[in-house]
Amino acid sequence: MDFNVKKLASDAGVFFTRAVQFTEEKLGQAEKTELDAHLENLITRADGTKNWTEKILRQTEVLLQPNPSARIEEFIYDKLDKKLPSRGTNAELLGQYMLEAANEFGPGTPYGSTLITVGEYQKRLGSAERELLHTSATTFLTPLRNFLEGDWRTISKERRLLENRRLDLDICKARLKKAKQAEAKAAVRWNAEHELRVAQTEFDRQAEVTRLLLEGISSTHLNHLRCLHDFAEAQATYYAQCHHYMQDLQRELNRCANSVSAPLSSAAVCPDPVSSAFLSGPPSPGATVSSSSQRPSTLTMEQSQLPVTGTRKAKVLYDYDAHDASELSLLADELITVYTVPGMDPDWLVGERGNEKGKVPVTYLELLS
Repeated sequence: MDFNVKKLASDAGVFFTRAVQFTEEKLGQAEKTELDAHLENLITRADGTKNWTEKILRQTEVLLQPNPSARIEEFIYDKLDKKLPSRGTNAELLGQYMLEAANEFGPGTPYGSTLITVGEYQKRLGSAERELLHTSATTFLTPLRNFLEGDWRTISKERRLLENRRLDLDICKARLKKAKQAEAKAAVRWNAEHELRVAQTEFDRQAEVTRLLLEGISSTHLNHLRCLHDFAEAQATYYAQCHHYMQDLQRELNRCANSVSAPLSSAAVCPDPVSSAFLSGPPSPGATVSSSSQRPSTLTMEQSQLPVTGTRKAKVLYDYDAHDASELSLLADELITVYTVPGMDPDWLVGERGNEKGKVPVTYLELLS
């Protein structure tokens, strides 16, 4: 018990002496031992790494999970070391609602069947998003957190020890200086010199330990670089899957529109194709395409031999994939020659590009004078 009290008193005395030294340094009343330039540069680089890692981590979490309540819930479960309850993505929830609505309205109706189609693809999009979240958390977020909660805490601890060793060194220097100025006894001066040598040795040893840890920041950068590549690859995979699903959805909706009987307009049953909206933007809002124009009849030999009317140039506004041999696939921003023939649907034109020829939708074109 007596030992503990003495140790506590000794620690309190050391703390008070360091506090006095630190205060006098701030007020310019005491000399301060400066770290060498290399170590100072390592400290500055490490501080920048820590600060930017925190910002990147927080913003990535916001990107992957925009809902702040959900982020707080994930944080709490993580700190409690408990597994987060399984929760569907927004797209999966939307898809489920669409499927339930289709059952109520009747899956055999045009609206109900389209709800089923779109709902299934929404669930696929949600599944792809879930995979992105899992991959990003494993390959990117976790390594960043491990650095902040592991390596950086070790570095911070050693830096605090280095600062304490520096304060002890400067205290010993001040004591020796006062002993020399007061022309103290040889024993007092020898004791002050001995304390200074011990403090200098401990300071040099701690400075070396801290330097080695700070030089490890270069390895941290390399590790984070690999993680960044993995994160970008996960994003590329996710967006490629979404693009693929939306193209498939467009084909499904086109088949839906084509199956509608002639008296019904496709706009009343199935939405317009979505691939052009996904890639470049939708056709003009006022454009209405009839069911016959959604899937025009094949360009017959007789039509191809009819006289050409109004040949002119046109700029393609959106990508378009031909759905059969009578149509011409388009790429956004390319120039083609277009014209019409007698008896042709007004929502379509004949397009020519080199030796290729086929029907193209008017809503995807900007006619040039």
